[in-house]
Amino acid sequence: MTQARFDTDGELTLVLAGTGTRPERVELVGPRSRVSARLTGRGRTWRAALPLHAAKWGGPDLPLPSGEYAVVITPGPDAEPAAHIGDVPLTAGTRLRAELRDGVLRVGPPIDPAYDSGEAQAALERRYATRTAPLENAVFFESFYGRNAGCNPLAIDRELARVAPWVTRYWSVVDHSVAVPDGAVAVVEGSPEWWRARGAARLLVVNDWLRRRYARRPGQRVLQTWHGTPLKRLALHRPGFDPRRMLAVVRESLRWNVLLAQNAYAERILRKAYAFLRRPIWVEGYPRNDVLVDGDRSGIRRMLGIGDHERVLLYAPTWRDDRAEMVDFLDPVAFARDTDSVVLVRGHSRTLLPGRDVEGPRVIDVTGFPDTAQLLLAADALVTDYSSVMFDFSVTGRPMYFLVPDIDHYRGELRGFYFDLARHAPGPVLASAADLVDAVRNGDPDRFAERYRRWHERFNARDDGHAAERVVARILDQGFVER
Repeated sequence: MTQARFDTDGELTLVLAGTGTRPERVELVGPRSRVSARLTGRGRTWRAALPLHAAKWGGPDLPLPSGEYAVVITPGPDAEPAAHIGDVPLTAGTRLRAELRDGVLRVGPPIDPAYDSGEAQAALERRYATRTAPLENAVFFESFYGRNAGCNPLAIDRELARVAPWVTRYWSVVDHSVAVPDGAVAVVEGSPEWWRARGAARLLVVNDWLRRRYARRPGQRVLQTWHGTPLKRLALHRPGFDPRRMLAVVRESLRWNVLLAQNAYAERILRKAYAFLRRPIWVEGYPRNDVLVDGDRSGIRRMLGIGDHERVLLYAPTWRDDRAEMVDFLDPVAFARDTDSVVLVRGHSRTLLPGRDVEGPRVIDVTGFPDTAQLLLAADALVTDYSSVMFDFSVTGRPMYFLVPDIDHYRGELRGFYFDLARHAPGPVLASAADLVDAVRNGDPDRFAERYRRWHERFNARDDGHAAERVVARILDQGFVER
């Protein structure tokens, strides 16, 4: 039997003695991460040290994301198969928790098991929602439920750190695989530190719904930045009458003090869709798009291993209400080959956990990349469908293609649209992958120049590279944090 043990936070070590020979390689393989072991020993005794951390995208060395990882042992030439791997009970460090059972490593955030139950979480909620201590001069940031530290909250964080470095910045994260900005404090969702930070910060900056029955304390403010200008119907405007959903929407919007909109069009829709009445909406452009105005794309290309002269196509479809994983209307490998391009595949944040990275020549799956704006900066053209990323990429003025083979189903049954995409899209609306390849290879982007101009004028008038400055100035001027 192969013996196994954990070193706190650092490694899973496998030791086999008395049978077989050293394998060719040993790996931990998960849907979004893979790490290889350091092998030592010769002959019939060997040791494999598997790191429980990795660096990705040129970033810091961080714990593996929560999830399940298969222990894959590839035997060497003429070697006997490896024996059964012994189980290792749950162990917790300061950076992660891990358990090995039946050859599968289960990794989770470093939450004390005493706080895992619903009863324990309810007790923490009551403790911090009802505390009477003064609010802290701090901001609590959360992006996509803590799955990354990106989007509008990241851009606001960077500007706030520049002009008000005395303000403490907490970032809500699902686990410590999420890198937070320099100088910020990571708090893992569900931990006592997370509950305390969310209940103590003077300002919360989020881009999606607040969860876990958040109750705003007197003096606290919530800035809801949202995460895109809507094409598809949302909240109260979604098809079908569902009183429970409608009640949840209204309850959620009552938690927000201020809503951020990219443009006047989004302001009108968000106000009605979330019944956000008699409260301010700041129409300041999107802070996350500032980088698209004056950012350096060569740095992100180097991080992704892409040459300066290669054509980069970003494929970024939205999620579907009737499926968990990313749509499969496009074969990225064939698309890269047929267009002589590097294809970046960016699934929606809702498909991050159910899905698995796409692999293949000249294909890079960037679903787990922390900041979409950097990917937009790196791309020469965008391929999307109904995603709000279309309203961000248009800041660049580069070509867009709309691959929408299910448009009738999506428009008529799943969601519905606020306007006719085919009539107003600043690029070709295409029904098949073959049509897309032809448009990329032979199409004339200038044919859509007038549409693009009108689109940019309507949706990007405030995306001038200074949105974060304006938003943070308003935060300070209105006393959401202390100067």
